[in-house]
Amino acid sequence: MKSDPSYSSDGSHLKVDTVYWDRLHETELPLLLARTQFAPVAEGRLIFRFLNADVMVDMQARCLRRFQAGRWMRTDDPLLELATVLYLINVKDIYPLGRDIVGPKDLKQGHFFQGPHALKIAPLLERFGHDVAGFLKSAESLGGDRVDMADAAYRLKPFPRVHLYYLLWEGDEEFPARMSVLFERSIEETLEADAIWGLVTRVSTALLTGNA
Repeated sequence: MKSDPSYSSDGSHLKVDTVYWDRLHETELPLLLARTQFAPVAEGRLIFRFLNADVMVDMQARCLRRFQAGRWMRTDDPLLELATVLYLINVKDIYPLGRDIVGPKDLKQGHFFQGPHALKIAPLLERFGHDVAGFLKSAESLGGDRVDMADAAYRLKPFPRVHLYYLLWEGDEEFPARMSVLFERSIEETLEADAIWGLVTRVSTALLTGNA
């Protein structure tokens, strides 16, 4: 399924089309759970780990929920909601993890990631470009796994079987700081470029705030 969301860069005007939720209702749940490692908790309700926090997909109420004050409360998280629903609709196999790690321009729709749709790296560089320790602390607080790349790099897990790689080169007097976001190529089997952009934006916000 192709996605064609219309939203601002922070997702504030995004509303996930009901057609996507309709398609999700048509899926075979046993296969879906095996392919994604999401977990069933009740009829029409699935839980997955987003970074370091549990999130519920409530297919009946057509929303995401988080556990707060002793109950699962509806949460307004449009970028994550869109990426989650599209991922669940499109996943058709168990894709290999940790192989063929590529940059955004190496994806089939790599032309999308330029101009206004370039990945939003500037806020991360402003925050962590001269603070590798801060980057390490934030990434680890979100359940990230250290990988041997760049000056500091972490694999973050927005979904159990979808990983993003954040690579940081610290700036100094001679060279400016740099950051890259990489993907396992299989991400393009489940998410279109605009949904990938939204998912990266959402994970980058978590890195900046230290909260999933």
